[in-house]
Amino acid sequence: MLFAGTDTEGVAEGRITAAYRRWAEPRVVEGRVYRTNAGRIEIDSIKRVNPELISDYDEMLHLAGRANAKDVRRRLRGDETLPTWLIRFHLVEGPDPRDELANAADLSPADVEELTSKLAHLDSFKESPWTLATLRLIEANPATRAADLAGQLDRDTPGFKIDVRKLKNLGLTHSLEVGYELTPRGAAYLKALG
Repeated sequence: MLFAGTDTEGVAEGRITAAYRRWAEPRVVEGRVYRTNAGRIEIDSIKRVNPELISDYDEMLHLAGRANAKDVRRRLRGDETLPTWLIRFHLVEGPDPRDELANAADLSPADVEELTSKLAHLDSFKESPWTLATLRLIEANPATRAADLAGQLDRDTPGFKIDVRKLKNLGLTHSLEVGYELTPRGAAYLKALG
């Protein structure tokens, strides 16, 4: 979930704890923590609402940083035929465990074995192994557009991005403004493999 303009600051400061989004289906799950451009948030609830029934007296307006119901409807993006969702969330304080994992470069043999097992599991869902090839490609081409990397592997860009996110969840890669790079953990893993 991304926030725009003054909403970014409002979420980062904990003043904004609700958002309206127009999506075909919910893109967030209650109870899950998400990284956003305003910090990490945990989803408290998500429910479908009719934007035409939002009134100026709705308490959610203030929580979403909106002046009135018209402001909510004006700022909704996307196809007007899509459902509107009200997402309640709160800011998650403290360090991101994924960042701590990504920076953990001192890998024991057990760590290497566990990562190898997890990557083999990810590989098992496709016709051919992809995890090591993707890690090595990112290592050799940091800060390269996802579309260019995907093309080198004869992959479609959306599927490639989803797979790189799986590697990110293991602490092996992280996203840059353009493209990706290996984390210290990712570099240590490839070095351990030789």
